[in-house]
Amino acid sequence: MTVAVLADVHGVLPALDAVLAEPDVIAAERIVGLGDIAAGPEPGAVLDRLMALGDRVVWIRGNADREMVEHRNGAPIADPITRWAASQLSDEHLSRLASLPPSATIAVAGLGRLLFCHATPRSDEEVVLVDAAPARWTDAFGHLPVDVDGVVCGHTHMPSIRLAAGQLVINPGSVGMRYGRAGAHWALPGPGVGLRRTLFDVEAACAAVMARCGFPDIRFWVDDVIRTPASDFDAMATFAIKQAE
Repeated sequence: MTVAVLADVHGVLPALDAVLAEPDVIAAERIVGLGDIAAGPEPGAVLDRLMALGDRVVWIRGNADREMVEHRNGAPIADPITRWAASQLSDEHLSRLASLPPSATIAVAGLGRLLFCHATPRSDEEVVLVDAAPARWTDAFGHLPVDVDGVVCGHTHMPSIRLAAGQLVINPGSVGMRYGRAGAHWALPGPGVGLRRTLFDVEAACAAVMARCGFPDIRFWVDDVIRTPASDFDAMATFAIKQAE
């Protein structure tokens, strides 16, 4: 099976549309969404775009997807735009997010059976950075079923390929909330591993998001996330604190 992997869209519709227009994504038999799909400025539009693709999309739950559902059921949530995005969900959107599985296993040509999840196979919010100690990689990825040949996960928003604890671990990076370099990041596994990047007009994307989004601090969010995001090293320093928790 041919698979295109999209992680951490975070409600940024222009970035998603740019990736969906890629010929290799159009040709893929399956599009795997690795979670954190809608928590951002255009949650409903992003969900509608992916839902329109029908059974081609394999959905995986991310921590932000889970938190949005929990918030609509009365749980507090700290991130302002995730809180706002949760309030924008229709009943259909909420039902879709509530039904998402934590993982899926798909046979991919040339790579075998890959387990797709958001953060790690055991948690949708665990942080394991590419430079983490071997013991942490073994703890998080070293106890998988014998018929699993590798793991594809997101959550840290930074693309990487690593052999760890005997498993090939692939992170496609983030479509909508990238760190380090321009573009929407995604992956095309099989028969090798292709970490891909789709460039799009950042200023046009910022203008479109600000024009369509009702989040009160959208100008600040767009500037901080789309126009001038954190560097990869700054992001890794922040995630290192979470990794140590």
